Amino acid sequence: MPPPEPAPAQRPSPTRARVAVVGGGPAGMVLGLLLARGGIETVVLEKHADFLRDFRGDTVHASTLALLDELGLATAFAALPHRLLDRAEIRLDAGTVRLSNLGASLPGRHRGIALVPQWDFLEMLATAAEREPAFTLVRSAEAVDLMHDAGRVAGVRWLDRSSGRPEDSAEPRALEADLVVACDGRWSSVRAAAGLEPRSYGAPMDVWWFSVPRRDGDPEGGIGRVSRGGFMIMIDRGQYWQCGYVIPKGADEELRTSGLAAFRARIASLQPWLADRLGEHPSSMDEVKLLDVRVERLPRWHEDGLLLIGDAAHPMSPLGGVGINLAIQDAVATARIVGTAMRRAPGPVGRDVLAEVQRRRLWPTALVQAAQRAGHATVVRGALRGRVGAGSRVPLPLRLLMRFPVLQRIPARVVGIGPRPEHAPSWARRLEPLR
Repeated sequence: MPPPEPAPAQRPSPTRARVAVVGGGPAGMVLGLLLARGGIETVVLEKHADFLRDFRGDTVHASTLALLDELGLATAFAALPHRLLDRAEIRLDAGTVRLSNLGASLPGRHRGIALVPQWDFLEMLATAAEREPAFTLVRSAEAVDLMHDAGRVAGVRWLDRSSGRPEDSAEPRALEADLVVACDGRWSSVRAAAGLEPRSYGAPMDVWWFSVPRRDGDPEGGIGRVSRGGFMIMIDRGQYWQCGYVIPKGADEELRTSGLAAFRARIASLQPWLADRLGEHPSSMDEVKLLDVRVERLPRWHEDGLLLIGDAAHPMSPLGGVGINLAIQDAVATARIVGTAMRRAPGPVGRDVLAEVQRRRLWPTALVQAAQRAGHATVVRGALRGRVGAGSRVPLPLRLLMRFPVLQRIPARVVGIGPRPEHAPSWARRLEPLR
């Protein structure tokens, strides 16, 4: 009998950082990179072993592309597989309406939204961050609780899931920090550990996400399709369409019982030109993923020693596809405000500094969420009830977009740039190497 394999060596764990970032998504990785470039010792805890997961948000907006230019990462990004989305349209029974022309409407160098596999984007950010001596990324690290000292948050307790064996991760490890930043999304474990409850604004819909093969001759760009009782968004990913089919809130379980054939019939009736390929993919209802849509916002994004940003502070609707962009802008504002304060003095930052982040990012968030709620109340509810999209007459707001193309600049700017774009602090910027 061969001798038993030795147990894997336990990896060294960081025990202290100035900033502990929970969540290695776009906001967490951007924040970690920026802070580390400022010489601020930062540890990012990412609960998964890698970034190879099924992301729905694979968009890199024009304002983020400008940020990558500032960080000297334009060349690295250009090497990633990506596709540029420069237009969006909606197809009604009465005809097709162009919603925005990003290529003609956006200012600056970047005039579109890049569609890139999010795992590639995150690995690019991780590679850049790991060049900085002050940065540490710990994968398979699941945050489970907060540490406190004299009433303030003083760190994170986390489980090491790297071995894949439950017995190896039974005892939480401790990471002390002057500041904990929650970037762990709409189901934030940090938010739950802090006992913070967001205010919910409700949503009339959930979304089924799936993909369908794309063929030569198909339309290009982003397409919305609205007809009687049906509403679907399609994003051109080159080899396939990433599709989001809107269903009534809470209807997932009931609709799934109808089976795959009913699902295919529903999609084919909405987009008949997809009918001949629905037999290829999705091949089962397991490949149709549910997004539980929520529009929420914390009244206060911070406690003493704790800051929440992105979806941890304000879960967004997928309407407009702006959630990732807002989260990254939150991260940049955090780096500039909090990072600058930390570079000036050692130790924790005051609550007034954390409050400044919320003050700066609150109105852009509230504005976008208000627009999403208005879209829910009009377009989404109307589509689900068969009042929008069906019939021979284009709704008035869309007729205005057709008649006055200059109005297309409004949705183009809101989606492509956002209401308050942020720029990297000077101490985090890098010039591209000369060739």
